[in-house]
Amino acid sequence: MSVVAAEQPAGYAAVASPDAYGAITAQQILQQGGNAVDAAVATAFSLAVTYPEAGNLGGGGFMVIWFEGEPYYLDYRETAPLASYRDMYLDDDRQVIDNLSLIGHLASGVPGTVMGMWQAHQRFGSLPWSVLVQPAIELAEQGFKVPETLQQYGGSALERYRGKTNFADYFANMAPGELFQQPELAATLRRIAAQGAADFYQGKTAELVVAEMQRGGGLISLEDLASYQALWREPLIFPWRDYQLITVTPPSSGGIALSQLLSLKQHRQHDFAGVSHNSAQYVHLLAEISKRVFADRADYLGDPAFTKVPQQQLLTDDYLARRAREINPDAISATEHVKPGLESPQTTHFSIVDHAGNAVANTYTLNLDFGSGVVVTGAGFLMNNEMDDFAIKPGVPNAFGVVGGNANAIEPGKRMLSSMTPSLLVQENEVRLVLGTPGGSTIFTSVFQVINNLYDFGMSLEDAVAAPRFHHQLLPKDQIAIEPYQPLSEQVQQQLTAMGYRIHLQRWSLGDIQAIQRTAQGTTAVADPRGRGLALVIEPTQQEAKPSQADPVTTSVVGSTM
Repeated sequence: MSVVAAEQPAGYAAVASPDAYGAITAQQILQQGGNAVDAAVATAFSLAVTYPEAGNLGGGGFMVIWFEGEPYYLDYRETAPLASYRDMYLDDDRQVIDNLSLIGHLASGVPGTVMGMWQAHQRFGSLPWSVLVQPAIELAEQGFKVPETLQQYGGSALERYRGKTNFADYFANMAPGELFQQPELAATLRRIAAQGAADFYQGKTAELVVAEMQRGGGLISLEDLASYQALWREPLIFPWRDYQLITVTPPSSGGIALSQLLSLKQHRQHDFAGVSHNSAQYVHLLAEISKRVFADRADYLGDPAFTKVPQQQLLTDDYLARRAREINPDAISATEHVKPGLESPQTTHFSIVDHAGNAVANTYTLNLDFGSGVVVTGAGFLMNNEMDDFAIKPGVPNAFGVVGGNANAIEPGKRMLSSMTPSLLVQENEVRLVLGTPGGSTIFTSVFQVINNLYDFGMSLEDAVAAPRFHHQLLPKDQIAIEPYQPLSEQVQQQLTAMGYRIHLQRWSLGDIQAIQRTAQGTTAVADPRGRGLALVIEPTQQEAKPSQADPVTTSVVGSTM
């Protein structure tokens, strides 16, 4: 159900969260005088309780921040354990062993989420750390109401992990509409609230993680946890029209890919003249653009500590103009001829803006729904299956159908390549758009289409997010993925088939966009109707304007999915 917070004047805070509990947590923190980073940290911990298919303590991600007029980028992506090695998922014949990188203890990288939240708070937080973790503690201890959609995911997960992990011991009893309590997770959160990241990486929680790994043949050690670091990196700032796109750099491919998509479309703007939204010609043109972007992604992008990423070359106007000239507006470019251009399901996202105009776009993940299916016994949280995001064998697709090469091969301590694309659009030093989405390799194409809908087709934010989306990623060859939520029209599908495309209706929707738009007219927040999210726009309080006052925050909102 789409939830759209009513447009309100400038100075209002806003949140768009993938579930209502996360949105209400952010509202509570902003009510208490917290800033956007405080609200983001609290929301991330709450989602670890109420959105267990993707919210997490045992995963990792990326945070893009706008704070007091300056951009920042925090990389808290998982890393390969020190005992990992390049061919660890191959058999003696060098063939990929089914599900070894997806299910069970060996699938997990070293988690980064707790350290990421800790580092963000250490740099920008204004409220005490324990205050930010408290809402999650209460949700774990007292329980949250299980939604229908969570149970649907849980049902499929029970089958996927049956007899392979301890997932059912913790999640088999989730029932729609019933309270679900997680006492072990509550105890873990209490330790983290009291001791900060030290508990997770060096204390009792670290010991519980390692004991779980040893029980199931996983590789994460106390040394892995103690040496983990979240990294402050330079954000990618890419000029687009009269905006600045502020987004992520490797080890996420999303920022470079989104910048290339926007630029290539701009270079071929004449091809789009008179082309209607989501027509066969529109889909074809975007597929032609996407082909080039995914070809570059496969060969050039990886952890910059292990491979030289040619970021500047990939984003120069000369290079992008040359790539744009390769696009065939009239027919499908042969996949085998689309080469890299230089010489030589489940994540979650939330967006927050505070009353001062500071903003956070945060995307974090376990990878697939419920990650590896392994719950840390005694700690109550799920571990990721991010090792599948490496190129476990060059040229062999991962769970999202994406192929990779040596730049993304497994190495100890390396961060696996991601498609996460938390992003901001800034104009005249003011944040105008905050957005991001889950969706694996479909993340940056989904964000790209929403931006197109807003700025090329003049849609409202609600319509831009709700509009049907599609995806093409070079391989599988000539395949256009469409979604069950809103497939392309039958006529468009027939026209694309006549052009030579294969239409693939996938089982899940393309993304779960959480977006906030700020214009001279006011602030709007939207939670994607594909998910169960909630968007809130929050009125400034007298307390913030006059510290002696303590009037409650009021919120204007349409709908609820609680």
